[in-house]
Amino acid sequence: MSAESIRQNEQKGTHKITLLGRREMEISGVLDVISFDEQTVTLSTTDGGIEILGDGLHIHVLSMETGLVTLDGRVDSITYYEVNREEQSENGGFFKKLFR
Repeated sequence: MSAESIRQNEQKGTHKITLLGRREMEISGVLDVISFDEQTVTLSTTDGGIEILGDGLHIHVLSMETGLVTLDGRVDSITYYEVNREEQSENGGFFKKLFR
């Protein structure tokens, strides 16, 4: 296994949020994108669900391979919630619905 592959696996498994000035956000450990629009981004992470509320939110990088999401826009709140894995697998996330 290459060093890059190991780094990608470690990054996907570790949940971390970096927020710069409420305008730029990087989130690692993302498992799925549940939904998104300009006011709300909802993600499933290795530490549960997360909902980001704000205005003018745009996803710039979305890598399910590495579990990395970057977005910009005004961030007003970040809320964690428990994800029911059984229910999520039945309903699927954004990409499961997209590729049906």
